[in-house]
Amino acid sequence: MDRYGVIGQPISHSRSPQIHALFAHETGQSMSYERIGPPLDKFEQTVLQFIRDGGCGLNVTLPFKERALAMAHTCSERALVAGAANTLVFQEQNIHADNTDGVGLVRDLTRNLGFWLEKKRVLLIGAGGAARGVLLPLLQQSPAQLVLTNRTLTRARQLQRELVDCGLLLPGQLEKLTSCALDDIPSEPFDLVLNATSAGLTGGEVVLPASVFTPATLAYDMQYGATATPFMQMARQWGALQTADGLGMLVEQAAESFCLWRGIQPQTASVLQRLRHAA
Repeated sequence: MDRYGVIGQPISHSRSPQIHALFAHETGQSMSYERIGPPLDKFEQTVLQFIRDGGCGLNVTLPFKERALAMAHTCSERALVAGAANTLVFQEQNIHADNTDGVGLVRDLTRNLGFWLEKKRVLLIGAGGAARGVLLPLLQQSPAQLVLTNRTLTRARQLQRELVDCGLLLPGQLEKLTSCALDDIPSEPFDLVLNATSAGLTGGEVVLPASVFTPATLAYDMQYGATATPFMQMARQWGALQTADGLGMLVEQAAESFCLWRGIQPQTASVLQRLRHAA
């Protein structure tokens, strides 16, 4: 039985074992999947020991995503642009790093929510690792405009420059990307407002002008929980009739990791439905 797992700290809350068990059952794959929570200073040693013990691949979550990319021998373009890896594939002595967060978000928006990004105005809140991982995949969907906003304007502009410097942006995509401070968001409605901060988990709050929301706006929080997140509640208060959390993104990015490991793209609708009912 091939061995996989998810590594992070803390890790007890991870729903990845349940997701991958459902994928394996659906596709008839013989594999195990476990949670691994090493001490913060033992990440690299734990990964190498996992490989020596016959492990085939790992999902990587906070706070190890950047270190996972750093220890890889090869990596995908999307991991390079993200500056982090959430998926490691082990083949003989080679460690290959990838990042499936961006494709997971786009597939959740398009397949599960029926929201197409082409010619839409998008507001992305946050300039940390979560935002960096999805920025290029969003731009590749041809939005009319993507505004990157952050409490610190310097950080937003730095992320914009890093994306430009990677050399993977097409001229048309570059023109559609702008950045601004959180308190300087254009007073105009957006079709999609994406929260890529962890404010709801840390007790913080994202305050946005009511003008960015309309009844037709989709307010999407990359965080997820048993109930509506604080960001989703705020969006509804300001008139957004469509809100979504990041559980679908979690399932879709997991499906892409599964495909990288097993060469099979699992169906996600039934898995997402079961997770929703279990919440």
